[in-house]
Amino acid sequence: MSSLSRLSAGESRLTRLFNQLQPPPETVVLVLAVLIGGSAGLSVLLFRYLIETIHHLALENLMGIIGHWGGWTLACVPTLGGLLVGMMRWFVQEFSPNLMSLMSAVEAGQEIPLIRPIAKTLAAAISLGTGASLGPEGPSVEVGANIGILLGQGLKVSRERQKSLLGAGAAAGLAAGFNAPIAGVFFALEVVLGTTFETTAVSVVLLAAVISALITQIGLGSQPAFELPAYEVRSSLELPLYLGLGLLAYGVAIVYTQLLQWLPQIFQGKIPPMQFLGRIPLPLRPLMGGLCVGLVALYLPQVLGIGYETVEAILRDVNFSLGLLLVLLVTKMLLTAVSVGSGLVGGIFAPALFLGASLGAAYGKVLPILLPMFANSIAAPAAYATVGMAAVLAASVNAPLTAILLLFEMTRDYRIILPLMAAVGLSVWLVNSFSVQKPGELPALAPSIESHKEEQEENLPNLSVAEAMQSPVLFLSEATPVVEAGLQLIEKKVYCAFVTDSQQDLMGLITLGDISRVLTRWEADQETTAYPTQTVGSVCTRNLLLAYSDEPLKDAIDRMAARDLRQLPVVDRNNPQRVLGLLTRENIRLAYSLDQTRRKLLPYLERTMLSLPLEPEPVASGLVETSP
Repeated sequence: MSSLSRLSAGESRLTRLFNQLQPPPETVVLVLAVLIGGSAGLSVLLFRYLIETIHHLALENLMGIIGHWGGWTLACVPTLGGLLVGMMRWFVQEFSPNLMSLMSAVEAGQEIPLIRPIAKTLAAAISLGTGASLGPEGPSVEVGANIGILLGQGLKVSRERQKSLLGAGAAAGLAAGFNAPIAGVFFALEVVLGTTFETTAVSVVLLAAVISALITQIGLGSQPAFELPAYEVRSSLELPLYLGLGLLAYGVAIVYTQLLQWLPQIFQGKIPPMQFLGRIPLPLRPLMGGLCVGLVALYLPQVLGIGYETVEAILRDVNFSLGLLLVLLVTKMLLTAVSVGSGLVGGIFAPALFLGASLGAAYGKVLPILLPMFANSIAAPAAYATVGMAAVLAASVNAPLTAILLLFEMTRDYRIILPLMAAVGLSVWLVNSFSVQKPGELPALAPSIESHKEEQEENLPNLSVAEAMQSPVLFLSEATPVVEAGLQLIEKKVYCAFVTDSQQDLMGLITLGDISRVLTRWEADQETTAYPTQTVGSVCTRNLLLAYSDEPLKDAIDRMAARDLRQLPVVDRNNPQRVLGLLTRENIRLAYSLDQTRRKLLPYLERTMLSLPLEPEPVASGLVETSP
């Protein structure tokens, strides 16, 4: 054997050995899950330590120095926090986007600079440590999500894999923030990944949440967030009363989420007659928010900061008067919206729990007055406070499973689970049935002034379906065999095709998923005779939702979101049987990106047109006339 042959054989053996030593992709992903869970757990512990340290410095050391000047000095603490956050906004210019915007950034392939999540986490610690009326869980979720994104960016993984890592990070952040790993998993699957997750993604999310919660329990202990007294549902006839609480929770959640949407617009000067606020520099707005929180805290210190002490007091059935509970409900709601709108940094989970506890306790106090004959059969106000927490939270972020499991893990009490599920189910059903804009469509965890998603939603109505639809499309006769249809989809490299009848009218739609399900059924039934004769007309999807080429793109998007569809046929409005094209999620993202680029190019194109002469000089054609 020649030396060249021996060298080639050696290289082949070395390549095979290298391939054997390389871990499969699933192993790499699980290792990433461990890294994300561990990093998120340690980061949340550090974040909590920063909050406690700043809280100690501000409300103990600083107040010990200036407190002898009078009680009014308490207002200086949140104001100072707002000043520091404003200075950070001036230096950093733009913080890391919230969770919903992070998801949009992943889908658009945008990279997140490392400085932004670090700056936002520090700003959140300052805001919460000095008394902003917000919560630590939203920033905890964003810490985990950013870790997942940064790992995905560093390893150059695909967008789908990066979205899975983002979901794992969000689950780890929530698991560490609330010490609730099950709720963290369901939050990632319900809110972040939606219906797009696969089994591998679930494994990643589970492992990251477990590791993160384990680290948090080592650092902070395994006790539940709230210690509840012993109580129980006294009568099955009480269930309608909890449904009434779910109805009230729906109303509170709608007002709460609308305020979270309006206050940032007010501080930006977009709502009359408050346009003058838009002229205030962005770094000074957090100072205004901190001053508002501080002034109100002089009279209602319960609304200062995260508020878990007040929530636990309500759950322990401390004797709060009905008037005080209602005042705390309204004031906490307004101050949370002011904190968010002014640019202070924090989450909306903890305030939602505060609102739910206040609402439920007030409701529990009113019931014996309204129904004195059933007073002995009505549970204590603390029971209604627990249910109210879950109902308001679920309706605010449109995540019922997360809210139910979160309250169960935070209280570790099963006795109230059935009323809890009833109230949560009603409140979320009302949100999805009667609200024009669902709370879940808002930046659910930490709304911010620089929301990329809101900007995208503002621009979509300017686009029509015709500008985003895909054309031409593939048509198949209803008599086409399933096997041949699959081959045509593969040959044309398309996801779906339209099925027409003998008059060329639209019958339905067939996708790669439909064909895969048919093939799987054949394999399971060991069919040997049916597959040559089965046609696409018998397996295609009928009763299609349609889009029209001249309608606004946003209307078609709402129709797709209502049933979680991947595509919509685009037809002629005057002849719905005539197909003009296909609208897919990928087409919508592309249309938005093209529109944004076109807007940015417009000034350069205008300058180019202005620089051209009005009457261009004649240009020689380059043709030479020859003599015959």
